[in-house]
Amino acid sequence: MQVDAVVLAGAPNTGPLQEVRSEKWEAEIPIHGKPMVNYVIEALLSSSHVADVVVVGPLEIKGTLPAQARWVEAGGDLTENIFRALDVLEKKNEVLFVTSDVPFLHAEAIDDFIHRCQELQGEIFYPLVSREANEQVYPETIRTYFTLKEGEFTGGNILLASPQAVMNSRWIMDQVIARRKKPWKIIRMLGLFFIAKFCTKQLTLRELEQRASDILGHSGVFIISPYAELSTDIDKPSDLELVEKTLAAVQDKEA
Repeated sequence: MQVDAVVLAGAPNTGPLQEVRSEKWEAEIPIHGKPMVNYVIEALLSSSHVADVVVVGPLEIKGTLPAQARWVEAGGDLTENIFRALDVLEKKNEVLFVTSDVPFLHAEAIDDFIHRCQELQGEIFYPLVSREANEQVYPETIRTYFTLKEGEFTGGNILLASPQAVMNSRWIMDQVIARRKKPWKIIRMLGLFFIAKFCTKQLTLRELEQRASDILGHSGVFIISPYAELSTDIDKPSDLELVEKTLAAVQDKEA
């Protein structure tokens, strides 16, 4: 299965990271001399399933991107950037959307996610990582978790979807994107029955999946991934300190 990949790299550095980094854009924040976004791009280029890589970002990062990646200028918000990327793709493959702030991402995690998607029927696939899996690899990180009957999970920073499903879902994208850091607000969109089950920790993964599919009008599937790298983003100084320390250890070991 071949997919096209879109790296969403248009986020300005206006959050907690600006306390320790002065770069205008999050994607250009350097980690051991390399822009953060380049770690993500290199992981995608190393995947056996990724055919084309499009990076949607500001002009400032264009000259630093790997030659194999295509650049598209970012627009005003995340939804617009998604559609700017779709405009330059042939739309013959499913599209893998990835944020630029997951420098731990690697080809093995990407390929595993795509393999799991291949085994199931659906139009939109989104990974969840359990608290246990995340804390086993990165116990220092503080993530936002939500509780289902099956356990505690955090969402990934990657999504696989058919181009048609994305184009048909634009009406709800802004709402979901605005709430992505606050799972309870997303749950509230599902209706009173689901809120009640969620509050009593009785909402199952399949119930959530079916309700999301009903709202979107396209079949959505949640993938339980064992790879914490899919959910470990860099959005505060402690995250940046962790990735710098971890990648330094990896580089020293390889040297």
